Amino acid sequence: MQNPINKEIRHYQEEIFMGLTLRQLVCSGVAIGLAVLAYMTLAPLLGRETASWVCIVAAMPIAAAGFFHYDDLNFEQFLVAVVESVILGSSWRLWKTEYDLSKPKHKKKVKKFAIK
Repeated sequence: MQNPINKEIRHYQEEIFMGLTLRQLVCSGVAIGLAVLAYMTLAPLLGRETASWVCIVAAMPIAAAGFFHYDDLNFEQFLVAVVESVILGSSWRLWKTEYDLSKPKHKKKVKKFAIK
């Protein structure tokens, strides 16, 4: 008898239903509910084929958010990090080199420059 154990304990995910984690299961359920709602409301207006394409496009981002995993970040944490780094932190940054002036080998001037 063998019990599979993850090499990295932080990567353990408890499976709830059919190998899905709770997060994946909830996001998939919400995506299916949104797709059904979009189909029921748009099928009389747009026709069955166009409504089916719209409900696929509407449900895809929500379902993908449940399975998204990058650098130990889920989708919401990744989105916050992108907004903070790209939008909020897009100003000029001043990079400054500091030398220990007590040592004789570091007699260079400190150069300051800005990077956008």
